[in-house]
Amino acid sequence: MKKQREKDVKKGTEQGGVEKKSKVRELHDKWSEAWEENRIRAYFVRLFGKYNIRNEEQFSVIAKWLIFSVLILVEILMIIQHAYFYDGKKKWLMLTVVLGLVSVLTLSEALKLFVIKKGKTRIAFYVLDAVTACCFMLVTSGTYPVLIYMIVLTEIYIGLEKTRPSVALLCIGVPVYAASYYVRTYLLGGGEVNLASVGVHAFGALVALLFHYVVVNIALAFYRQFLRLDKALTELDENKKELEKAYASVAEMTALKERQRIAKEIHDTAGHSLTTVIMQTESAKLIVDSDPQEAKNKIAAANLRARHALEELRDCVHLLSGRTGELPLKTALEAVVRESMDGTGIVIRSEIDDTVIGEETCRFLCNTLKEGISNGLRHGKATAFWFELKKRDGKLCFLLSDNGKGMETADLKEGFGLSTMRERAKALGGEIDFVSEDEEGFEIRMTLPAREE
Repeated sequence: MKKQREKDVKKGTEQGGVEKKSKVRELHDKWSEAWEENRIRAYFVRLFGKYNIRNEEQFSVIAKWLIFSVLILVEILMIIQHAYFYDGKKKWLMLTVVLGLVSVLTLSEALKLFVIKKGKTRIAFYVLDAVTACCFMLVTSGTYPVLIYMIVLTEIYIGLEKTRPSVALLCIGVPVYAASYYVRTYLLGGGEVNLASVGVHAFGALVALLFHYVVVNIALAFYRQFLRLDKALTELDENKKELEKAYASVAEMTALKERQRIAKEIHDTAGHSLTTVIMQTESAKLIVDSDPQEAKNKIAAANLRARHALEELRDCVHLLSGRTGELPLKTALEAVVRESMDGTGIVIRSEIDDTVIGEETCRFLCNTLKEGISNGLRHGKATAFWFELKKRDGKLCFLLSDNGKGMETADLKEGFGLSTMRERAKALGGEIDFVSEDEEGFEIRMTLPAREE
């Protein structure tokens, strides 16, 4: 029993070892197959990966090698055919002739495909190819001569970019092929020719060459159209990137310009108004005991100025937050008139045409009206104003006059507020005049283009 047990253990161990070795071998075979497959795949990736079909020059390299490879294959088959079907001296003679023609055609195609690019020398080789192809008709039969014709014509079609030369070449090639076949039939038949047989063969060759012409030229047309579309898409992508950069730059510059404009407007309008309010209240505080009425007028003017400054600050905040909150021009100007009369004791009569203009012009007109009323109260001691805005001949005519004390026009010195008005009116393409006489009040006359944008 003990010996039998030892035999069973030994046998099991040997079987286990055999099974283990077979699994290892199986795994090794799989790894070997996978490695071979990957190596072959890597070879083809290295071979074709360096060529880009979107590049016409690289694609032509692939086409040239493909044409040359097919030519070599057809020539090998022709040589095998002559070595198999002919016997004796005739066999070696035909082989010698075929090898000579094959050598000439191979050398010619190699030079045309890989050495000679353009020029008259290339045309000479085309003629040599045509003569060689015709000679093949005299020494061989079957489909090989037609294949030779197709290979030579394919190389020529690829080199031609226009259709007319290809059609002309085809029209010349078919009769030459038929004539070569006729000569071969005449020589082999001892001077007798079966025209029906020649006609059928020539017609078959014509159909084959026409089919070849259509296929090759349609493929070339599609490929060239693909190249044009690919180039156009590449240019569009580049232009899109440039436009995006330009748009980002313009957007940034526009935002910066708008921020600068708003900052200048705050400084020029609200800042100036608040400075005036402080000066008027300080002046009223000094004369409140000696001249209460004058102090009251100064306080009223300062109050109006403060309201205008607050409204200007609100407009700037709306612009910065992206909310314009714009009112129609007539409504906005009427609101300025009402705010100016509220609590100040002044009278403002107005006549305003309802019109549509751009946002910047609307703000400028409102600010000019506010500035004019404030100046009339502060400097001219005015108690009543007349304001009108009319649209005439494509222009806006602005007029603001008061009943203040005025001054001689020659003595008028334009301060910050008036000079700012003149600069902005000029920037908007308009004109502004300040008219005043002693004890006759003060007038602001302005014309602006009535543009909607």
